[in-house]
Amino acid sequence: MGNRLSQIATRTGDDGTTGLGDGSRVGKASARIDAIGEVDELNSHLGVLLAEPLPDAVRELLVTIQHELFNLGGELSMPGHSLLGAPAVAALDDALAQHNAELPRLLEFILPAGTRSAALAHVARTVARRAERAVVRLAEADAANVGEAPRQYLNRLSDLLFVLARVLNRANLDGLGGDDVYWRSERLRRSEAA
Repeated sequence: MGNRLSQIATRTGDDGTTGLGDGSRVGKASARIDAIGEVDELNSHLGVLLAEPLPDAVRELLVTIQHELFNLGGELSMPGHSLLGAPAVAALDDALAQHNAELPRLLEFILPAGTRSAALAHVARTVARRAERAVVRLAEADAANVGEAPRQYLNRLSDLLFVLARVLNRANLDGLGGDDVYWRSERLRRSEAA
């Protein structure tokens, strides 16, 4: 980034437009700005999660992801430019496999609940899905200027955040850990009553 922000309130967006990294201006309600905003919100949710007690490995992973999401925001702000590639997606695949291997197999749906850190990971997961939908919409509108890696990265990240929520429910860093919070399905109620 050649120019650093020296003035935050520029008033250039008062007309409902905003500047992209390539110098062009677009409406603040455009699909591109929506996608950038969703990625920014996701990164902010990860910042809140990072304010919680976390296992060191999870903390290091989330910090790396925050940097990658910042790269993704930069890529989205420069149509046709690529900052996030296949290695970032592969790193999420590796982290997903590693953390998932440590967990018991799920036999029932779980609720987005448990410890505070797990619940925050679930919130970030849902925001990652929303960001993914926004990037998919942008790619449908401007396929020539949106690569596959952003969509794939957000897809893998939402899966990883689900797994990390399960990891954090078991981490017991706040004395409340133990297990996932299982959905009390009608089928389960009937089998328990029998």
